Amino acid sequence: MESNDKLTMIASITVQESEDFYKVVDFLNRTLKERGLLFGLKKVKNEPKMTLYIYEV
Repeated sequence: MESNDKLTMIASITVQESEDFYKVVDFLNRTLKERGLLFGLKKVKNEPKMTLYIYEV
């Protein structure tokens, strides 16, 4: 990605933490990257939850 590329967050959702959820995010990134979508996953601090982010490149 070039330094002038910009990510725009288009959606996010917080769900219960799942041990394998990162595999879904990896699958989505590999499958939809060519369509200008990028997915991120972040653990919610001090809670058993994760937030999934969808970005448009």
